[in-house]
Amino acid sequence: MTKGKSFLKANKGFLFILPWLIGFLVFKMYPFASSLFYSFTEYNLFEPGSEFHFTLQNYKDVFINENERNALIVTFKYAFMTVPLKLVFALFIAYILNFKIKGVNFFRTAYYIPSILGGSVAIAVLWKALFKGDGLIHSFFGVFGIDAPNFLSDKHWALFIICLLRVWQFGSAMVIFLAALKGVPQDLYEAASLDGATKTQQFFHVTVPLITPVIFYNLVTQLVQAFQEFNGPYIITQGGPEGSTTLMSLLIYNNAFHTWEMGKASAQAWVLFIILMALTLVAFWSQKHWVYYADEES
Repeated sequence: MTKGKSFLKANKGFLFILPWLIGFLVFKMYPFASSLFYSFTEYNLFEPGSEFHFTLQNYKDVFINENERNALIVTFKYAFMTVPLKLVFALFIAYILNFKIKGVNFFRTAYYIPSILGGSVAIAVLWKALFKGDGLIHSFFGVFGIDAPNFLSDKHWALFIICLLRVWQFGSAMVIFLAALKGVPQDLYEAASLDGATKTQQFFHVTVPLITPVIFYNLVTQLVQAFQEFNGPYIITQGGPEGSTTLMSLLIYNNAFHTWEMGKASAQAWVLFIILMALTLVAFWSQKHWVYYADEES
């Protein structure tokens, strides 16, 4: 009995984290390992025994199959359009809101609200209503006699419209940038002014270098979010027209829950994971060339 009590006392911390540990193993680690196993099989949800038909074709198809290769290209286009635009807008608005202007708290709240609402299905439906053929945006152009294209049915416009939805949700990145801007010492601006630096020069030579750690953080987090985007293309365009908005996340969903090809979907998910991990590692490697940490030894 004494040994039992001493064991419990010695492992009290482990007992506290046991619920989380069980949840992690059951709902995170097991699905993670299962998807890796199924990615090498022809597993179909409604074909018993298919999970034991091993193949490497699932991974080959990601780069050989035209539809899958196109989805990968579209995903890169989406990420590399969305992330830079979102970071630029977020930093620009944060810089403006950092000044002491009347009603600044109202504007900070107003710019942040889209980030709260942006991931909802209702906002995606509203976005679709705005840009469809007879939507508000099309009608607005019509007032000026401009024959605007049907944005969501034109393969040259559809992806850009989906990107705009994500760029519009720059509030979370803006708040982080705003906090970083508050931390820039004012005496550096005063010293730069005495040296004759303009506001633009101060921004690029004082502000930007000192907030590069935050820029790096926002870059990585926004990159991860962009590669995981699903709601926009699924609700607004369903991947069309002609696959121009079919991101990898949407393709994975279609293979898993429309054609029930779980093996193929698992392989695509792992390819996406590996690509995202590689891009993240490149970003971490590159930070030594452009990210400035104030506590670094000179």
